[in-house]
Amino acid sequence: MPTRAEIPSSSHKPYDNMWTDHLPVCRLSGVGSSTNQLYREDGNRQEHHPCEDRSFHIRIDNDIYLYGVFNGHEGGEAAQFALQRMVFEILFGQLEGKTSDEEIKEVLRQAFLSVEKSYMQSIDDRLAERAKLQMDIPEDLSEYEAYNKYPHVVERLRTLTSELSCGTTAVVALIIKGRLFVANVGECRALLCKADSDGVLRVLELSVDHNLYNEDELLRLQQLGLDIDLIKQENRLGNQENSRCIGNYLVKGGYKEMDELASSVSEPVIAEPQVHGGIPLDESCRFLMLMSDGVYKSLESATRTDQVNKELAQLAVSEFRTQSTLTGVAQAVVDRIGRIHHDVFMCNNLSREIDSPPSGGPKGRRDDMTLVIRNFNFEMPNALPPKSFPKVHIMESESDTGAATSPVSPSGDSEYHSGSTLRNSGSVGTSTVSVMPYTNDSSTTEESSSDAMFSQPISASPVPILPYVDFSEYYANVERARIAGTLPEGIDF
Repeated sequence: MPTRAEIPSSSHKPYDNMWTDHLPVCRLSGVGSSTNQLYREDGNRQEHHPCEDRSFHIRIDNDIYLYGVFNGHEGGEAAQFALQRMVFEILFGQLEGKTSDEEIKEVLRQAFLSVEKSYMQSIDDRLAERAKLQMDIPEDLSEYEAYNKYPHVVERLRTLTSELSCGTTAVVALIIKGRLFVANVGECRALLCKADSDGVLRVLELSVDHNLYNEDELLRLQQLGLDIDLIKQENRLGNQENSRCIGNYLVKGGYKEMDELASSVSEPVIAEPQVHGGIPLDESCRFLMLMSDGVYKSLESATRTDQVNKELAQLAVSEFRTQSTLTGVAQAVVDRIGRIHHDVFMCNNLSREIDSPPSGGPKGRRDDMTLVIRNFNFEMPNALPPKSFPKVHIMESESDTGAATSPVSPSGDSEYHSGSTLRNSGSVGTSTVSVMPYTNDSSTTEESSSDAMFSQPISASPVPILPYVDFSEYYANVERARIAGTLPEGIDF
């Protein structure tokens, strides 16, 4: 582990060689990512800005694993800072002697708050420079007059303001001695897929979306004295959409400078995480997915599904069938979402904006996407090296409200037509996918009722494993010795 002097202390320095790069990688997990895209009429794409997502997947020993996804905004500096500092704040001795769930959850909570405090301390020099420059411009000048008279000062102020608005949302998962803990701020999401006693694969959301559609967050903001109706109308909290994050001084220490936030009695945007755990990781747990909001929002935007968690699990299950590595699974899911999003946009004649999820977004644009998948015991028939997992069937079931869902196609995808949307109904919540014991019958099964479900096997035919040593010459020599009567005593096949 590093010393405190080796931990980042300034968020605006480059991180070409991070100390976290030398930590052991968890080989039971994989990461997929895709940078943001602007779509062009000629079909080509380009990045709108450098990627702001960051992630890690670390194995300390057989008892401790740590995973994280960070989704930066207004630059990737805060996400980069939080990534390195978060690992330090959780793993640098803080877990020693902690055995109860509450103690471990408190370690995670304090880690987020410590990262927030360290980041704010790292921008002190820029805050001081900004305050000095603001004093250099007379208060009675209009913005236009100030720019004409002090152009270099105004430009530098704009740069500093942009840097000070840099922040990040985050989701962190800690596995310690067979128990899972998840903490998050903002809209990064954690999904645990596990089978219940009836063989149904349940998709459990272990994170909380801290946005302006969260009634608990709106109530918290209202109690601070903010105008909730105005916030809902603007769908913004100062200069961002999340109600919790790490960093972004402008909606924290500088919130009084914003007219819509000035009435708050304290900082409206906080870094206090939502923490869940500890969840025992038994045989029912299949896999865990951590993602930046670009993953599920891109899928929602393109398909208009109201069961995006289930759709994401189905995409992952489909890739588990065919990919040979966990990184391949995660990357294939991300690539498919990106392709669907682009194709739907192109099918909308490029003149109509894709119906957006609550976050909205510019026309013809997709955000950064990062997905971390940790496998527990879900079968990968083509895994390298081959690894055995329980064989299961996958089928879509009714939603929690009892409404029938769209059938699964032979390729494992939900029914999709170019220019149309996924046909799903039912409430948003815990998603379920039926899991049946594996049989040798690989044919599709259909029930005759109106609630018919369609199944198909996850696993392929057993992969033949060739012998790594050829004994044919040995057996031939034994046979020749037998015929010649020179076979040594004790060798008898």
